[in-house]
Amino acid sequence: MNFQAKNLVKPFRTALLPLMAALVLAGCATVPSGLPEIQTTAQFKEQGKDQGATPPAGFTRAVPSESQPRGAWWLAFNDPTLNALVEKADIHNNDIQAAAARLAEADALARTADADRLPQIGLGAGANRGAGLDKATASTRPATMTNIGATFSYEVDLFGRLSGASKAARLDAAGREALLQSTRLAVQAQTAQTYLQLRALDAERALVREQVEAYRDTLRLSQRREQAGDIAELDVARVQTEVSSTESDALALDRQRAQVEHALAVLVGDSASSFGLRTDEWSTVLPNIPAGVPSTVLMRRPDVSAAQSAVLAAQARVGVAQAAWFPDISLTGAAGYASPEIGDLFKWSARSWGVGALLSLPIFDGGRREAGVQGANAQLDGALASYRTQALVAFQEVEDQLAAIRILQEQSVVQAQAVTSAQRATSLSDTRYRNGYISQLDLLDARRSELRNRRQALQVKSAQYQAAVALVRAIGGGWDVPAPVASAPATGQAVAAR
Repeated sequence: MNFQAKNLVKPFRTALLPLMAALVLAGCATVPSGLPEIQTTAQFKEQGKDQGATPPAGFTRAVPSESQPRGAWWLAFNDPTLNALVEKADIHNNDIQAAAARLAEADALARTADADRLPQIGLGAGANRGAGLDKATASTRPATMTNIGATFSYEVDLFGRLSGASKAARLDAAGREALLQSTRLAVQAQTAQTYLQLRALDAERALVREQVEAYRDTLRLSQRREQAGDIAELDVARVQTEVSSTESDALALDRQRAQVEHALAVLVGDSASSFGLRTDEWSTVLPNIPAGVPSTVLMRRPDVSAAQSAVLAAQARVGVAQAAWFPDISLTGAAGYASPEIGDLFKWSARSWGVGALLSLPIFDGGRREAGVQGANAQLDGALASYRTQALVAFQEVEDQLAAIRILQEQSVVQAQAVTSAQRATSLSDTRYRNGYISQLDLLDARRSELRNRRQALQVKSAQYQAAVALVRAIGGGWDVPAPVASAPATGQAVAAR
């Protein structure tokens, strides 16, 4: 090799060194993989309080299991009307239908990504007319060239770019499926809570109207006593005020019930103008929450599963971004017929074919590929943070509802005692008032106290039902779940493992 040739080769090798180093580094880069896990306690803290025991300090490593069955949890409330409404919402709710459409879109995108990994075969035909087409004869006369044939192309996925993109698209679809289930569970819970709120309003309306009738009886008695000269007009005016005030409360409850009924219509996919639910006795059963529900049940929450799929998809996209450092290799082929005369197009002598291979590797892209890798890693970090947050929020929501159920149960016992005492006080006050031993103000105070305590008891009862449904939503379905698998205890906070 002469001196001039050596001078040409040396800078060429120098230019290739950064490229080779980049390829080696990209090839050695490790794509994060594996399922994110959550460390959970064997039992919820609030359930330990119910049993009067200290919650265990050990942690259990749990992998999300969104496919775990949830069951028709609303059947535990043993209310046929509730069952019919939830089942109707499952079919006709627009939010569920929109989530199903987004899932179908994600499935289509996943199939599109899968199609990029397969050979592409097509048919084509064309005709061109111009001068100078036949270079062999040096003819300048206008001529027509017609062709017909098949084309073939295939990108060789040596470095996993296409398979990574396909995997990410499938994980996106899995996340959409989990979000569909999350939407369905949310709609079911909202339907149940709205229905139970409606029944609580019916019970409260009946109570207030019952109190209105009691005030009216007192008003009639006061009017007779006024006519007899036993009491002054002021006493009658006071009772009339209580009657009107309590009737106003009843009308306010009527307005609230109408709004709740209209909200229920939207949830089940009906028009508020055509939907109606007759007033009925509140006979819904309050289900018992069994002790010892394992905290690993949270792993079947659809939103936790969707966050998990987002992490795995982000991991796959990191691999796709790293594969951009490697060359793209494509194989192409074409076969058919080409002829200047359309009548000779399908003759054996007009046949034509060609094969080719293309290798493409950008040498200088201004940092585009490196930025792509950094962006993919940033998306992965964000997905992991969101996953950890979702897991912690899941624990918070369950503990919130377990605490609410425990405290509301204690409150209902105390409130029931208050109602009993208030009813006894009203009965005694009514007897003493009729016999002239106490003033009318004492009787009205006793009635107000009874009404207030009875309404408070109904509100506590309603809150118990709302908390039960909220707990179902928080744990991702019913609480009839298999026992958790024991594992080695660990210490530390409940966090997701990267």
